Amino acid sequence: MSDSQTTHTVEKIGGTSMSRSRELLDTLFLNGGDDPYGRVFVVSAYGGITDLLLEHKKSGEPGVYALFSNAENDHGWSDALNRVAEAMKEAHREVLEHPADIQEADDFVRERIEGARSCLIDLQRLCSYGHFRLSEHMGLIRELLSGLGESHSAQVTTLLLRRNGVDARCVDLSGWRDDAEVSLDERIDRGFADIDLSCELPIVTGYAQCAEGLMNRYDRGYSEVTFANIASRTGAAEAIIHKEFHLSSADPKLVGVDNVRKLGRTNYDVADQLSNMGMEAIHPSAAKTLRQAGIPLRVTNAFEPEDPGTLIDECPAETPAVEIVTGLDVFALQVYEPDMVGVKGYDATILEALTRHKLRIVAKTSNANTITHYVDASMKSVRRVERDLAKAYPSAEITTRSLAVVSAIGRDISGLGALSRGLDALSAEGLEPVAVAQGPRNVDIQFVLPRDVTDTAIRLLHRALVEKDSAAAKVTQDAKAKAAAPQLAA
Repeated sequence: MSDSQTTHTVEKIGGTSMSRSRELLDTLFLNGGDDPYGRVFVVSAYGGITDLLLEHKKSGEPGVYALFSNAENDHGWSDALNRVAEAMKEAHREVLEHPADIQEADDFVRERIEGARSCLIDLQRLCSYGHFRLSEHMGLIRELLSGLGESHSAQVTTLLLRRNGVDARCVDLSGWRDDAEVSLDERIDRGFADIDLSCELPIVTGYAQCAEGLMNRYDRGYSEVTFANIASRTGAAEAIIHKEFHLSSADPKLVGVDNVRKLGRTNYDVADQLSNMGMEAIHPSAAKTLRQAGIPLRVTNAFEPEDPGTLIDECPAETPAVEIVTGLDVFALQVYEPDMVGVKGYDATILEALTRHKLRIVAKTSNANTITHYVDASMKSVRRVERDLAKAYPSAEITTRSLAVVSAIGRDISGLGALSRGLDALSAEGLEPVAVAQGPRNVDIQFVLPRDVTDTAIRLLHRALVEKDSAAAKVTQDAKAKAAAPQLAA
């Protein structure tokens, strides 16, 4: 790609939106009749396909990967692969209309699925010999399978656009039948080497095969990492993520559609806090890449093309405000040890155990003899950490409690009295936080509460810190406009 092409955008579409790509054809892909070029689209697999290939993201129901890794039934994973093929065909029949396109997509699915099946059969046969261990290859198998979904959606989208007069090019970064061992940057550079964005529309796989191993490092967040690195490597003017909803001040289902506010403008600090709360505007590693490259991120509602969405950059807030209220279920892992006072090493040992068992820390509090970590993890993982810590500190009292962290977040929440106002709003309804934390950077306040009052707490805090302030700001703005009106008339 030419170095002079730096006014383009790199845009990502999630799986749910991809499943409705026929609805997005005229508005998003064909750009409403304007020039469709000067853009790069990074696509996810169609909704549900990656769950079938790996495991269900929420329920944990095993897909091809999980069945193959636990291959008690030698045919179970193969049957699951058949289900993936049927789901892929069903997905592209919802998108494509021309029989020739459908046939080409069917052939593509057959070639990829049967290729993957042959690979897994060969690996299973190889690992029947004592010198080879299946466990040593499972990371590569996860990479292989995860790439099938994005390759399929990219190919189908390319067919759809070509049928509608766009010179679209499928850029398959999945490394299918490619024996080269390259880095992510090299993979991207190769894929874009001869593309002219002024007259071609690249449709790029969200998965990229590379020496770093995206799945091993980022698991299901790999597509946003690919997206961010493409934006960085190609020098994009802006990165855009098209979602099925706006980035809003709270979940509309909780606080009401009429009460929620679209963010409109925020910064990467807020995006980081959202990631910490499990409400990702973008994967934190992807945000870091864009931030370092100086590329702003826009989050839009794919089905409201006339709305500019929310811009995320480095700009500070014009005025202090709480922008969003959200909550996350956590476990509070508390270590109480009277002998801790003045002794170093307790915190390091706890962190080492949490890291070893891959528990994600959301928040932390400590005093002279107690350290509490609020973690986003399964109870099973927390129990493993408890056992390790009990061995390390046999006289310590180690407890775990199911709680939730409800966070009020904004670019600048200083001078609002948000902490005291939030506590008053909760207290008025009889809710008493287990713990509260506000850091000196004034970007968030965390209220730790029992899980069963999470939704209520979000509604109360949103009403007190977002809705009332928005209403007050509107009154002030109207008053200023009214005061200025006579002067303008004069």
